[in-house]
Amino acid sequence: MTVSVALFTSDLRLHDNPVLHAAVRGADAVVPLFVRDDGIHRTGFDAPNRRAFLAGCLADLDAGLRRRGGRLVVREADVVAGVCAVVAETGAESVHVAAGVSGYAVRREERLRAALAEAGCTLHVHDAVVTALAPGRVVPAGRDHFAVFTPYFRRWEAAGVRGTLAAPRTVRVPDGVESAPLPERTGTAGVSPGLAEGGETAGRTLLTSWLHGPMDGYVTGHDDLAGDATSRLSPYLHFGCLSAAEAVHRARKKGGAGADAFVRQLAWRDFHHQVLAARPDASWADYRPRGDRWRSDAGEIEAWRAGLTGYPLVDAAMRQLTHEGWMHNRGRMLVASFLTKTLYVDWRVGARHFLDLLVDGDMANNQLNWQWVAGTGTDTRPNRVLNPVIQGKRFDPHGAYVRRWVPELAGLDGAAVHEPWKLTGRARARFDYPEPVVDLGEARARFERARGTG
Repeated sequence: MTVSVALFTSDLRLHDNPVLHAAVRGADAVVPLFVRDDGIHRTGFDAPNRRAFLAGCLADLDAGLRRRGGRLVVREADVVAGVCAVVAETGAESVHVAAGVSGYAVRREERLRAALAEAGCTLHVHDAVVTALAPGRVVPAGRDHFAVFTPYFRRWEAAGVRGTLAAPRTVRVPDGVESAPLPERTGTAGVSPGLAEGGETAGRTLLTSWLHGPMDGYVTGHDDLAGDATSRLSPYLHFGCLSAAEAVHRARKKGGAGADAFVRQLAWRDFHHQVLAARPDASWADYRPRGDRWRSDAGEIEAWRAGLTGYPLVDAAMRQLTHEGWMHNRGRMLVASFLTKTLYVDWRVGARHFLDLLVDGDMANNQLNWQWVAGTGTDTRPNRVLNPVIQGKRFDPHGAYVRRWVPELAGLDGAAVHEPWKLTGRARARFDYPEPVVDLGEARARFERARGTG
């Protein structure tokens, strides 16, 4: 009997999974394997929200495999040691895994390839599993990646997304392969109280619901903070509970302006993956250095983290992050601009805080979006500054989003909620809310001087 191993990483799904599909087709039996990697723990990347969401993903994946006659095998070890142990126990001839773009994923692949070669086992690395289009699939003439999104998107659309694969009908697992217990979400401390449920089932239900209604209004509603009119699919895409390729195909089949706008956002995700694949140091180093001499005011940074900056829209978004482990995209842009340009604090401080809390936090999208806003990344307007008052009046005109997350200001109506410092006397005393940590005009002038644009 021939045996293969399907090593799950960021592809925790049965539908449209090239890794599982190839492993099932290529052998008589397959070991669906997930290794709770010691290396991920040492890097601090397994933050409580992602660990709790992961528990739901693995439980759902195991349930789906059991309905097909299989089961998920879990090991707790260094990933290479864990895979090699399963190969030795089962005599597996091949291991299948999804390609990754982070430095950690690339090193993992290199270590696996070397160790499995010594064991006489072949490693198969599958592209376009985590993304819709594989990084490096399209490149500009004479370069290894696109640095600007618009030309990338034109080529991305022309290249075409691969076809999708059905979930396997049956999965036969060799007898006697031991497994560690599945992790439990309830045992994870420090989890955001509003964290979403993990797993392919939840993700596919959400995708179907999104496609059959809310997506139609995405063009006009995607920046409406109070309306919460985005898909909220990012955690499921990050963990691979959903296939980005399948999401593209299903959205295009539905059609319409909303579908086009949604697909464009999926392409942005691929864009950042191809940048990081070509420039792995961009996870922590400036993609385009600006000679910044960042400030580091501990009090201002803590006020930003806690949602106590005195700017209601910034504080609302930061409190949403704390409560849900997720934040609206417009909020992400605003709070990143506030930290890096208004407070002029190193983007890495913000990126680290996001990675500590975001359930969808990954090295490609989190780090490169932070760099985009900070002006050290691929933004073609690196010195733009988002004004939190103007942004509030534009994207939360009635103040509903602010009042939802900053209850101290619940008594204020309309646009007034975005400028509580303008209240005087007894009206001001009614609201237990901090004064702004910085004057916007002075902060902008400071940033422009620092960047040499003022």
